[in-house]
Amino acid sequence: MGPRIHCPARRRGAGVVGGAFRPLGAVTGFGRAAGGGSGAARTPLLGILEDGEPQGLKLPEVPKPRVLMAWLSRALHVAATCPCRSPAWGLGPHSLTSRAGPTTEKSVPYQRTLREAQGPSVVAQGPSRPLPSTANVVVIGGGSLGCQTLYHLAKLGVSGAVLLERERLTSGTTWHTAGLLWQLRPSDVEVELLAHTRRVVSRDLEEETGLHTGWIQNGGLFIASNQQRLDEYKRLMSLGKVYGVESHVLSPAETKTLYPLMNVDDLYGTLYVPHDGTMDPAGTCSALARAATARGAQVIENCPVTGIRVQTDDFGVRRVVAVETEHGSIQTSCVANCAGVWAGAVGQMAGVKVPLNMPNVRDHDASVYLRLQGDALSVGGYEANPIFWEEVSDKFAFGLFDLDWDVFTQHIEGAINRVPVLEKTGVKSTVCGPESFTPDHKPLMGEAPELRGFFLGCGFNSAGMMLGGGCGQELAHWIVHGSPEKDMRFHHLLTGHHRWIRERSHEAYAKNYSVVFPHDEPLAGRNMRRDPLHEELLARGCVFQERHGWERPGWFNPQGTAPVLHYDYYGAYGTPVHEDYAYGRLLADEYTFDFPPHHDTIKKECLACRGAAAVFDMSYFGKFYLVGQDARKAADWLFSADVSRPPGSTVYTCMLNPRGGTESDLTVSRLAPGPQASPLAPAFEGDGYYLAVGGAVAQHNWTYITTVLQDHKFQCQLLDSSEDLGMMSIQGPAR
Repeated sequence: MGPRIHCPARRRGAGVVGGAFRPLGAVTGFGRAAGGGSGAARTPLLGILEDGEPQGLKLPEVPKPRVLMAWLSRALHVAATCPCRSPAWGLGPHSLTSRAGPTTEKSVPYQRTLREAQGPSVVAQGPSRPLPSTANVVVIGGGSLGCQTLYHLAKLGVSGAVLLERERLTSGTTWHTAGLLWQLRPSDVEVELLAHTRRVVSRDLEEETGLHTGWIQNGGLFIASNQQRLDEYKRLMSLGKVYGVESHVLSPAETKTLYPLMNVDDLYGTLYVPHDGTMDPAGTCSALARAATARGAQVIENCPVTGIRVQTDDFGVRRVVAVETEHGSIQTSCVANCAGVWAGAVGQMAGVKVPLNMPNVRDHDASVYLRLQGDALSVGGYEANPIFWEEVSDKFAFGLFDLDWDVFTQHIEGAINRVPVLEKTGVKSTVCGPESFTPDHKPLMGEAPELRGFFLGCGFNSAGMMLGGGCGQELAHWIVHGSPEKDMRFHHLLTGHHRWIRERSHEAYAKNYSVVFPHDEPLAGRNMRRDPLHEELLARGCVFQERHGWERPGWFNPQGTAPVLHYDYYGAYGTPVHEDYAYGRLLADEYTFDFPPHHDTIKKECLACRGAAAVFDMSYFGKFYLVGQDARKAADWLFSADVSRPPGSTVYTCMLNPRGGTESDLTVSRLAPGPQASPLAPAFEGDGYYLAVGGAVAQHNWTYITTVLQDHKFQCQLLDSSEDLGMMSIQGPAR
């Protein structure tokens, strides 16, 4: 998680209010640690010092859900009103409204900053148990996703699964996470993943192991300070009804009853989800490890991975064969890279590119979160100018950064506006740790296209604890059965481009709390892939949309051109913000849940196509050639229709999988063999086919077909000409 602050509720109050600006740092106030957790990953809060002894408020125990609202209200009243003498300045908090710098004391398990963490490790030397010589699956990384993956592999009956952790479980970034679990997100797939995480943490693990994971069901409250945000929450509530997630839209007055400390004067309403809650990273990972080892899995700590051994088989396919460590090697054909912010380094060992960037401080303009943490309140959000961690240290474990107050203080006004008592509250300590963000703000999941047996499970955009259960289950299913049960695709083609990764990762971070509109477009990482007609279409007023790096024609603006300019980082890092930005204005018009202003323009284009004819530039499609001696056998296995027609014939067909399901739909054109290549076809012998697939699924189609060719040892090639060819489509009524 990001920077957090924890502070006492009032100058003369017992109780604690604090903030954890959910960037990469946090400041903690006075209070005692909430019960239910265990292990070093807990972030304890010290009580107010009286007569040299730490004091803590005792809040009511968490009741059953039906009385949770009343309990939370009473608890917050206690935190705000219990009398207590003011602490001495030397021992007490610094005022949030003062210009004082951050305290050096941190209420965290390990008193170590990044600067100190560069020295020799103080952990025990040698692995926690002997390494096996072989393993069916090796999971690298002992954080949330690594432990969840091992647990679900064991539940699927995989014997001989091993988890390797370079230091101790949770020591990377998992230990300092806020552990919040919000059940509602704009994606239906993510809602299902979150539901599974909640089941595992709140019910399954305790039933299987007898260990309490530290789960606290204290509910979740989404704050809407404008009408668009409230509209988004109403849509989330509708989505929740489909998946059985209870939620309620509350008025400002009802919100005040639930949360007495909150200023509701500027609210339009809130969304209350009673069964949201808080996870303890140490307790959860400990229970996951216990449940996995009970089924025969192994967890080995203090065992850094130093290399991934790869071999190329007789068909030219690179495959994983072993994992190398400082203490020996393990023969295996399958590796799951769950190394968090270190996933890029692990990927380099195997020759696999993992597109991550690591801001080390985060907050967001008007968006904050509030979390009851024992007798403290954590507050968090995301800013537009996170600090990039350029070189991730392999010695960083249970470590923190010093909080950068130049970045952090810009958002304190927002926290004080939401909870006014914070203005009279001091700062006890800070927590500031790194997080990894991905270019598309989705986790990196699945088998790497360039290396068979090497699976990714990383890049969780500060949501690893929330999504860990669902994604761990999907990754385990992927490893065992060859595919996930849900759509978890990621487009890999630009993962080696530094500018695209950096810009898109920054925007994913900066917009983490932004309203998710249905027609939004990224401003970062644009103009990466343009087809030959791009300038011609732009001159005629084409407004482009971004799809997997391609500038795809969207619609034509009657008012003139609207080129996409270079990314301005929203004014961060001294980058001037674009002024009079035509594309930005058009995009801002699309920030609505209603029809955008240009809807009528698109309507006219659609009617013109239906009544007359239209030419579509579809150059962003994937364009593949399947050629060679066994191309017909491969086509018969892959496609539902008979595509072995005379050369020049085109067939629209589905592509199937071994389960009888559909992987995609595409068009397949039969080619005539020939010794000479042409601009439209390669030279080949045997059979040949030209495949045209949708741009959104091009990478998935390529990976799936390649896997089929390798597994069935078909003697043919799959050639990618997507960057070399354009594609035009003439559509209209048949006459």
